[in-house]
Amino acid sequence: MVTSEKIVAFIRSRDGLNVSKIEKEAKVPGKTIAKAMIADPIEIPSKHLEAIEAALANYGYSDEPKKKNANIISVVNHKGGVGKTTTVINLAKALSLEGFKVLMVDMDGQGNLSQCFNIGEPKEQVIDSLLGKTPLPILKIDENLFLTPSDIRLAEKEKDLVSAIGAETRLSRKLDAIKGEYDYILIDCPPSLNILTTSSLIASASCIVPIQPEASAYHGVNNLITLISEIREHSNTNLSLKGFVFTMVDKRIKIHSNMMDYIKESFKGIHTFETVIHQSVAIKESQAAKEDLFRYSPHSAPWNQYVSLAKELVNL
Repeated sequence: MVTSEKIVAFIRSRDGLNVSKIEKEAKVPGKTIAKAMIADPIEIPSKHLEAIEAALANYGYSDEPKKKNANIISVVNHKGGVGKTTTVINLAKALSLEGFKVLMVDMDGQGNLSQCFNIGEPKEQVIDSLLGKTPLPILKIDENLFLTPSDIRLAEKEKDLVSAIGAETRLSRKLDAIKGEYDYILIDCPPSLNILTTSSLIASASCIVPIQPEASAYHGVNNLITLISEIREHSNTNLSLKGFVFTMVDKRIKIHSNMMDYIKESFKGIHTFETVIHQSVAIKESQAAKEDLFRYSPHSAPWNQYVSLAKELVNL
């Protein structure tokens, strides 16, 4: 519903709009809008609101809420223990605090993401939707923050999904039905290159690869890059790699610094986020407490690092 406040706010947000011209186009008495812009409270006679709204439509005004179109991002690395789930939780929280509406999707059969929110055996979960006709189940975690949960049943039913018709695109279709409700959808992928990972990448606009700067983590990256390239070629031409995020970095260990330089040099064409997530007791303690870092330790270095990572992501 159009209001005096909305009209004045729109005009103030558009430098250079000629108020007198708008009044003439709306065929309302002169100074109708001009007086409202300096009044307290702001008030335009209700009989003129509809005419002014119609005139402002020529300048881009709309009283209809803008429909969202979620940026769907898979957080993926087929090596376990590199901080995928931790990154999803805290990146999602940081984005939500910036005013973005965020959905986290737990596509890991271990259900670690769901367990971090103390959701151990969800009555409805991802696999129920993928194998059936129901929409994805969504739980509200906090303001602007939501979760589609999973547990061990996802791993147990993976074979059923593999044999299902259109298996690899089922998640994509489910997310297409709800992506207009969110700004970001972050998918926590499993530590393997299976159908759950493939489905996640096919459903995504982009992906982020958390990587620990150690030789064991580096050696498997080529396989992941190959999978991303194949999916881009055959299934999702819009899929992009946002970049590497170095996680679990111990600045006291020189090999970590050397390995980060080596990875950047080896994959020159791939973006590396400036923000580095360091090893921290606060991260481990927050996981044990089943809380994100903002709730557990809002002044800690790792929380500030995830806030920085969120800002980098938004500005990419």
